[in-house]
Order: sequence, then C-alpha cells, then structure tokens
Amino acid sequence: MLIIQVDEGNSLKKSGVTSNHYYQMEQKKEEASTLQEEIIADDERRLAALGYKQELKRNWSGFSNFAISFSAISILSGCFTTFGQAWNNGGPIAISIGWPFISASILVIGLCMAELASAYPTSGGIYWWASKLGGAKAGFYTGWLNMIGLLAITASVVYGAATFLNISIGSYFPGYSNSFLSGDAIRQQFFWFVLIMIFITILNCFNTHVQAVFNNISVWWHVFGAAIIIAILIFTPDHHQNIKWVFTEQVNNSGFKNGFTFWIYVLPLGFLLTQYTITGFDASAHLSEETKGAHLTAAKGIWKSIFYSAVGGYILLLAFLFAATKPDIISSFDPGVNPYGSGSVIAILANALSPLLFKLVLLISAGGQLFCAIACLTSCSRMMFAFSRDGAVPGHKRLSKVNKSLVPIHAVLASAITGILITLPALWKSPRGIPTAFYAVVSIGTIGLYLSIFIPIWLRWKAGKNFTPGDWNLGKKYQWMNMIAFVEIIITCIYFIMPFEPDALPWKKNFTWLAVNYAPILVGITLSFLWIWWHLSVKKWFKGPVKNI
Repeated sequence: MLIIQVDEGNSLKKSGVTSNHYYQMEQKKEEASTLQEEIIADDERRLAALGYKQELKRNWSGFSNFAISFSAISILSGCFTTFGQAWNNGGPIAISIGWPFISASILVIGLCMAELASAYPTSGGIYWWASKLGGAKAGFYTGWLNMIGLLAITASVVYGAATFLNISIGSYFPGYSNSFLSGDAIRQQFFWFVLIMIFITILNCFNTHVQAVFNNISVWWHVFGAAIIIAILIFTPDHHQNIKWVFTEQVNNSGFKNGFTFWIYVLPLGFLLTQYTITGFDASAHLSEETKGAHLTAAKGIWKSIFYSAVGGYILLLAFLFAATKPDIISSFDPGVNPYGSGSVIAILANALSPLLFKLVLLISAGGQLFCAIACLTSCSRMMFAFSRDGAVPGHKRLSKVNKSLVPIHAVLASAITGILITLPALWKSPRGIPTAFYAVVSIGTIGLYLSIFIPIWLRWKAGKNFTPGDWNLGKKYQWMNMIAFVEIIITCIYFIMPFEPDALPWKKNFTWLAVNYAPILVGITLSFLWIWWHLSVKKWFKGPVKNI
C-alpha cells in the first residue's frame, strides 16, 4: 500500500500536478457524478409519477436533445429539397417575405409545445399530452396523426437526400447519369432512397449513445456547412441580384392564373417550403425518456431548435436568391435548358458557381440530409414505441419491445418499411415534370404533424387554470399564443390538401392521376379507417396511456 502511494506521488510530481490539486480534481469528478445521478433519479421519479418505469437508456444531454430537433428540422434538407415549391408558387417573395412570417408563427407553436413538454416529459410526447388533457379518444387520434406525420416526414427527407445524392454522384462521374439503371433518374433516385433507408435503419439499431453522437456532429455539420455555402454564394459569383428583386419579384410556374388567384392560392402553396422545413421539432419531446433533466431540456430543445433553424435558414435562402441571376433558366421546364427541374435550387447553384464549388455545396447538403434522415427515423421509432406500449398499434406487443441495447428495434424496422411503401408513387412523375408524389408525401407529413400538434394545444387552452404547468411555462401568455397556433395550423392544413397544378383538376382537359396531390386521399382514407375502427372496436378496450408501474 505504501509503495502505491509513493509511486502515485512521483507520477503526480512528474506531471506537474500537486497532490492537493489531484484530490480536488477527484472530488469535483465525484460531485459531478453525484449531481448527474441525482438528476437521473429525479427524471425517473417524474416518469414514475406519469405511470412509466425507466425502460430506455437515459444518457442524452440537453445539447443532444436540442441536436436531434435541430437535425430533424435541417435547413440543409428542407431549404434545398422544397425550394422549387416556393420558387414556382410565388417566387422570391414566397421566400424573402414568406419565410420570416411563417417562421414566427411556427415559433409560437413551438413555445406552446414546450410548455406541454415540461409538464409531461414522456416519449409519447404529443400523444400523451392529448390523452392526459382530453381522454383516450383525443389521445388515439392524436397519436395516429403524429405517427402518420412522422412516417411521411421521414420518407420525404430520405427521398430528398436520395435525389441530391443521385445528382451529386452524376456531377462527380459524368457517365453515371446516362448509364446507371439505363439513365432513368426516377429509378436511380428510388434505388438510392431504398439504400439510404436501409443504411439509416442499421444505424438506428445501435445503442442510443451512437444516435446522440450522430446528432451532436450533425449540429456542427449544419452550422459550419451552411456558413460555408453562404460564404461561397456571397464571394464567388460574378454577379448578384439586387435587393428590390429579392423582395418584390413574383414567379408563377404553377399553371394557375395570376392576379387574385396568385395571392390567395398560388403564393400560399409556396409557403410549404417554410412549413415543411421547420418540422420535426417534436423530436425533443419524443426523446424525453432518454434525456437528462427532460422537464427543462426537452422544452428548451423544442423552441431553440425552431429559432436557430429559422434564422440560419433565412440567411441561407437569401443567399440562394441573391445568387439567382438567371431566373429564366431556373424557371424553365425544358430539360435541355434546365436538367434539374423548374425552380430547383440546384439550377441556381449550377449557374452561379464553378464546377468544383458546385460539387462541394451538393456534398455538404447531401451530408446534412443524411444526418436529418437519421434523426427523423429515431424520432419516428420512439413515437411508434410509446404508442405501441399503450396497445394502440397493430402488432404492439412486438413494436413495444426493446433489445439488449435498450433500442425499440422493431419500431425502427416498421417505420423504415412503411416509409418505403408510402413513397412508391414517386416512381412516376407528372407530365409537367413536377415531382407531385414527393410534394404529396411532404404534405402528408406536414398535415399529420401539425394536426397532431393542434389537438393537445387546443385541450391545454380549454383546460385554462386547471392545467398544472411544469417548471418551464408560458404563464398567462398561453391564451393568445394558443390562438395564433390554432389559426396557423388550420390554414396550413387547408392549403396543403389542394392541387399543386391544373392537371390535377378532374374537370380539366389534361387531367391525369399522375398530377394529383394524393395527400388528402391518403389522409382522408386513414382518418375514415380510424373513425370506423374506433367506433367498432377501439373504444371498447383502449383506455389511453397504460401505466407499467
């Protein structure tokens, strides 16, 4: 024993650390470890009070919780993949004016959600809040809408990543575009879509610590990646658009008429860019049971991810617009003039940047979209796990199980397979070359998520003073904030079930099913099925969240 002490003292002297300093360092480590244990114990007590034992591994920090929502929102995904929707339906004003206005409304929604996340920090998130405030029926519909939304959002993100990966490979290897799968871009993209879904499924089967590491890296990829892209678009193009053009120019490539129709119909369709990009922030709530101090960190993760994404996304989008010096080429539907599709942000980049920088920007964006896809699948699988835990999903006994690494692996697999199935219509394109199926999946995700958010916020507003707030709350501000959230969500859902082009109107001569926005069809069929299922069976046995303590 004496020898060990002498050796330790000599090693401390050699390293320049005094014995007293060494023991102070050890004491601080012990105090930090004790504090972490107390926080986790407090989290488990809060979870037990809500009726659940700790099944998932609680090793996520507050930053990791913020990171998954920030990654799920992903300005490197939504700002790139749905840019064409805003360009073709409104043009620059749909972005320069529409983005900050819609972002502010979404931030209000996020603040309303953060209050609920603080009061009820469970993996069920939105579904659990609705059940607690409105009973089993409210929870049942909320849970299914939320799960449908997450499944569709995950599928759309993965498909967007596949599209950019396909174009990136084509830019690095010129012969690829005309040789791989007979040069059919649609089949190429779907091939990579399936491959990426398999890849992120495998990653999501690892220990949750691996997911936390990926999301932490993702934050810095998005921050530095977006900064590099913005710097490239500011300093390298020979010319830029002027401020007046960016904030006043209108574009209408929808096929619908200008004038009154443009302002009340076409332009709002362009807001899908903002509304879709800033989704996924409920991931912080779904990961509550894996996050330390979730009653505070999950609440902050929701609103902070929205705020920082809104600011960063706006700067990135403005950089795109100022670099859009060839609007005629960007708006062209002719593949010989614009091979990337009308309104595509890739057309802006290809015409504004050198081949080397063009490839670099595509690579950064594709990487960000992969990180986003990983985060979305994680969030979706946790929602499915929590909802299955309460018996509300067919096959719930298997979907609610976790493996040795405490990961709901069956829920991960089910989420991935469902995402592939609902995206099968993307194997066909409308006659105008608009990827209607992709925008339909985007709409389904957006509608599902925002409707599921609407229900618990409405119930919280109805509860008024009877609601018991958590440590993070809005005080009396909830009254007017909830009302703004209601109006924004209702308007969003109405517009995103509308046709994206005239060829989708049954009374038009050129009507084709390939142009139809199938979001209202799929959502309508699903809601009808849920209504029938509820009245014939579910109401007899479903009682909402099932306590396992």
